[in-house]
Amino acid sequence: MDDEQRRQLTELGYFRIDGFAEPAVGQRMLERVVELVRRSHSGGNVGEALVLPEQQAGFRGADRDAPEAGVSKVFRLSRDPVFRDFLERPDARAVAADALGVAVAQNFLSQFIFKNPGAWGQPWHQDSFYFPFTPARPVVGLWLAVTEATLENGCLHVLPGSHRQRVHEHVPDARPGANYGYVEIVDHDMEASVPVLMSPGDLLVFDSHLMHRSTDNASGGIRAAMVFHFARPGTVDRTMELRGYTVNDWVEVPA
Repeated sequence: MDDEQRRQLTELGYFRIDGFAEPAVGQRMLERVVELVRRSHSGGNVGEALVLPEQQAGFRGADRDAPEAGVSKVFRLSRDPVFRDFLERPDARAVAADALGVAVAQNFLSQFIFKNPGAWGQPWHQDSFYFPFTPARPVVGLWLAVTEATLENGCLHVLPGSHRQRVHEHVPDARPGANYGYVEIVDHDMEASVPVLMSPGDLLVFDSHLMHRSTDNASGGIRAAMVFHFARPGTVDRTMELRGYTVNDWVEVPA
């Protein structure tokens, strides 16, 4: 991180690095996760990966015959070689560790987001709501654009400076067919939010308290992204204890 990136993370709760990775990096991730989804669909072994479908009744994306057309997210990918390669990049390791203020970061959550055509966006939330950790902070996310992220296909929107807020009350997403685990913040003014338009290979680094959402995909193509979340070594994860389930998988990123 340079001084300007550090300032933005402190003041705004996020910063971006355009062209962080070659678009081919994301394309390899997309091809690999499609392979895993199809293998899962046919009953094959996908290791630690966890495939979650879109919950809208009868949902199918543009290619109705492809198993991935009905998928929302795939979790627990950090141990797969394609995704591990990204975690072991010196620049990715450096960004995560520097944002946390440590020498070595721990990746605890990895998720590939499909956002197929017609998929709903995720309401306003703070990622820290999902992370009952001790200590609660710092936690950062690295959001890699695999495809273009536009207003039409449901890019992220962020509320600058909202990372200074406490974790607000989150209520269940009231939409029938909302994806599993979707919740939303309803007690805060989001008028000052801004969209984050990205090209393949761009990287968004953000604080886990930052309020953000995505909108519906009204385009004819997917809006894919790969997200890694990091915390400091020694962080105690109480997700299973308090929630009775977890999609976390703690992986130390080598120095």
